[in-house]
Amino acid sequence: MVNKPVVLIAEELSPATVDALGPDFEIRHCNGADRAELLGAIVEVDAVLVRSATKVDAEAIAAARKLRVVARAGVGLDNVDVSAATKAGVMVVNAPTSNIVTAAELACGLLVASARNIPQANAALKNGEWKRSKYTGVELAEKTLGVVGLGRIGVLVAQRMSAFGMKIVAYDPYVQPARAAQMGVKLLSLDELLEVSDFITVHLPKTPETLGLIGDEALHKVKPSVRIVNAARGGIVDEAALASALKEGRVAGAGLDVFSSEPCTDSPLFEFDNVVATPHLGASTGEAQEKAGIAVAKSVRLALAGELVPDAVNVQGGVIAEDVRPGLPLAEKLGRIFTALAGEVAVRLDVEVRGEITQHDVKVLELSTLKGVFEDVVAETVSYVNAPLFARARDVEVRFMTSSESPDHRNLVTVRGTLASGEEVSVSGTLAGNRNRPKIVAIGDYDVDLDITDHMAFLRYEDMPGVIGTVGRVLGEAGVNIAGMQVARATEGGEALVALTIDSEVAPHLIAEIAGEIGATSARFVSLA
Repeated sequence: MVNKPVVLIAEELSPATVDALGPDFEIRHCNGADRAELLGAIVEVDAVLVRSATKVDAEAIAAARKLRVVARAGVGLDNVDVSAATKAGVMVVNAPTSNIVTAAELACGLLVASARNIPQANAALKNGEWKRSKYTGVELAEKTLGVVGLGRIGVLVAQRMSAFGMKIVAYDPYVQPARAAQMGVKLLSLDELLEVSDFITVHLPKTPETLGLIGDEALHKVKPSVRIVNAARGGIVDEAALASALKEGRVAGAGLDVFSSEPCTDSPLFEFDNVVATPHLGASTGEAQEKAGIAVAKSVRLALAGELVPDAVNVQGGVIAEDVRPGLPLAEKLGRIFTALAGEVAVRLDVEVRGEITQHDVKVLELSTLKGVFEDVVAETVSYVNAPLFARARDVEVRFMTSSESPDHRNLVTVRGTLASGEEVSVSGTLAGNRNRPKIVAIGDYDVDLDITDHMAFLRYEDMPGVIGTVGRVLGEAGVNIAGMQVARATEGGEALVALTIDSEVAPHLIAEIAGEIGATSARFVSLA
């Protein structure tokens, strides 16, 4: 019986998550918030799925001897040590678009609730008090909404609130004015936005640059009638500064879903009747949780199948075009063949991609090549995550080149390296036919036409009669069957290359025996099994 990969679900996730994983995995559960239980459960798992309560830090990653992927069913990664995971070759994935609609809708809800005092009036009425005059609010129409951060969620909020007749301005140094104008949004500096806005809503990631961005200085520049909403990350709005501004009447109200320290059940802000507060509900809808669970389940399936995951946060790449995807295993195999031919780590490595495929983003093929290059070099597991780290640790200069020109093949991938001695080694391959069969088409200056199989051998020697017979005899006597053979030479009597595909492993002493009998200057066996 083949053991299934083990997936640990450390927090309560949507049932659709397990359905999306399918029957190919052994599913285990634990309470990730219980540290001892987590460290015990994570030891032998291939993947762990978490939300926000489970801390997958360096200690947890070190304890997980087989771990290949950490999946966060949500957007934020505050509870995952991405750096430690990368060093360990563990892929980290999240669901970056799963809750953008839900988060945008909550921000809009807080904005409306703050403007019309809905929660306060609701609480008073349920307490037997009819206070129409106390809870007079303000209209949104013709007011100015300042959106701080015009990313995916900020754009959705801007679109929705413009339907209320609001004028939208925004601050985002990474957005071009022309793009904002297409959305009907005017870009301003932060100071200008603070001065003109009747409502301010924050939609930024939490970084050292954004922490405390809306602080005491900023809150001295706003209108006293302004209402501030933060449904992004706690700490971007300085809570102590906001409390002072509310107390002094420099801010008219606030809607808050996030706090600098969570869970937060006791805050000076809760003392203000004009503050609407919710317990971090930005992603808390059934739809968002289901989207997040399904998204990371799909990513886990891809990661455990050895494929590149577009939503991996610690892997270079992105969305992979369908025409590019078949090239990933080709590039990886060429990387492994290159290392076998070189017999050492190159000081410089060039990855060159040519042909029609270059109309797409093919940078990912460099990553796949590096994964292959180091597969048989290091003791650790090599992944799309840590392959570039191995190159940097060994001071390998990596260059990536593309060209639409490919005279002999529709598409061509070449791995070329310079060794410490100055010798250059290269191997080129392509995908042939409708089934995208991987083939080697060149070894150095020699043209060949050889399927890439699990077992191959390459020998260089001075061209002379009888070599093919000698190779066949030695392997035949050892019971090793030759599946395919290519012989290439530059000139008669000069150096020649014989490339073999064989049906099984070849003992090192057999390769040495063949090399000795034919006087080979180089003899390499490659196993991709």
